[in-house]
This record gives sequence, C-alpha cells and structure tokens, in this order.
Amino acid sequence: MAVFTEVSNKEARELLRRLQLGKLTELRGIEGGIENTNYFLTSDEGEFVLTLFERLSAEQLPFYLHLMKHLAHGGIPVPDPAADKNGDILHTVAGKPAAVVNRLRGKSQLAPQAVHCAAVGEMLARMHLAGRDYDRQQPNLRGLDWWNQTAPVVLPYLEESQKALLESELAWQNHVAASSEYAALPRGPVHADLFRDNVMFEGEELTGFFDFYFAGVDTWLFDLSVCLNDWCIDLDSGAHDAARADAMLQAYQSVRPLTAAERTLLPSMLRAGALRFWISRLWDFHLPREASMLKPHDPTHFERVLRERIAHPVHP
Repeated sequence: MAVFTEVSNKEARELLRRLQLGKLTELRGIEGGIENTNYFLTSDEGEFVLTLFERLSAEQLPFYLHLMKHLAHGGIPVPDPAADKNGDILHTVAGKPAAVVNRLRGKSQLAPQAVHCAAVGEMLARMHLAGRDYDRQQPNLRGLDWWNQTAPVVLPYLEESQKALLESELAWQNHVAASSEYAALPRGPVHADLFRDNVMFEGEELTGFFDFYFAGVDTWLFDLSVCLNDWCIDLDSGAHDAARADAMLQAYQSVRPLTAAERTLLPSMLRAGALRFWISRLWDFHLPREASMLKPHDPTHFERVLRERIAHPVHP
C-alpha cells in the first residue's frame, strides 16, 4: 500500500462531497504493501480508506468491489465500498480508478497465538460459504498461469540452487493442477492474500478481513494454505507451527469440513502458496516500481517456507 499517486486535499474533499461522507479533516498516506495507493481518509462523519488502483483495470475492479459488498451483506466483517448518488462504487481520483471503504476497527495481530489462528480459520470458512452464491467470475490473476509467465522473468536473478528449486516446484504444481484430485477441489471466491496484516483484531475478537484486491475464483484449499503459510509458521525459519496450524484447521473444519481431495492435496497446496509468494516477491524485489514509501518484501522468506514445506509435508 505504498503511495504511487499523490492525492491532494482538494481532490479528497471533492470525493467526500460526491459520496456524502462529510467534510475532510485528515488525509494521510498509508505505508506498507506494494500494489495500490492507499490513504486514510478522515471526515467529520467517520474514518475511511481511499484506494487508488495502480495495476487493476476498471474492467477488472467490479469483481473485487462487489465481492466485498456481497460478503459484507452476508455478515462477514469486511470493508463495504461507498456508493455515490447513482449507486456506483467505482470512482475516479487523480485519473485513477478508486474506491472508498469504511475503516475497520482494531489492529493487525502480528504475533498471533492459537486463539487468533482459530478465529481466522472459522471466519475464513464462513467467508468461503458466504461467497458461494456470488455471481461474478474472475480467475485468481496470480494463479498458476501467472507463475508460469513470471518465473522465466525472475530466473536470471537467481543462484543455481534457487533456479533448480523454482523450476522443479513449478513443474510439480503444473502436474498437480492436471490431476483428478485437483479437479475435485471445491472452489469459489477466495481472498488469496490473507496475511497477518490483512486481518483486524480487538484483543482476541476478529473484527475484519480487508485488502481483497488479489481475490479471485480459485480453490478454497489454496486460500486456506496461504493463511497457514503466514499465520502458522515461525517467521524466522519458515518452520511449521503445529499448535497454531491445528487450531486454524480445526476451527475451519468446524464450519466447513475438508473433503477427501482437500486432505490429500493439502501438502501440495501449502507448497503452491509458498511458491506463489516467492515468485511475486522476487518480481517486486528485482523489478520494482517507483513509489513514495515503497518497501519491497524480502523474497528469501518464502523461499525458506517453500523448502520447509517440501522437506516436512503437513498432513491434516
């Protein structure tokens, strides 16, 4: 959520006027992340988040915005996009497509315990079920096709052992994706980026999921695996934390039990989740875009996670 596009106070005031959200009292850029421009937008009527979309097109964005509105109306604590007098929730600010959503209460839990992981697992399952009747379709744009296209771009920056790992794991994931077990996996809208900094808590109470701009239709198991790879590992080593993972898996399955195919493919999907973020972080690190407050993530973190997932498969 680096600032790629500067927004003036005048533009922010005009946007609030159009959305009937009160008068501007503060506009502040948000540091962190690497995809979109984000500001905290505060008025005399409340606190909001303004997002300007730097990569997603106006044609792609309705999927994400209407998904959030669908989930919010389904009882899932997610940001609800604000509409103008015509009912439109996609706006234009500083020449970029933009959205304004309510700011969730609470803060991110960056050192989660089992209780926090259980809360994420339960809410993730509820979110998956709430999205079953969402009628818009869009694939996960950072899925297998993107991995296959992007891997050759980042390979020249890698050492030989890293190249071998990337190429062999990509071949394995293509093999898995062609299997009958993979075809049997339940799927629907997924968040696909539900890291610790994309969830809000007040104490032990989960108060919201946010940043849905990597969402798409994919397997629910991939979404769960992305969560397990962040919430339930040791960040320094990438090693699996069994207590936290068990808490998340049990809570998820209390709402939606895993199918036989999902139980079989969990080890492979954990590897897939690690591969996806290793490739994207390599891409962002070696081919960065200019932005105020931009801090690319360390790609070696997910290389460690991937090596751990290969060496120590996790079976539910």
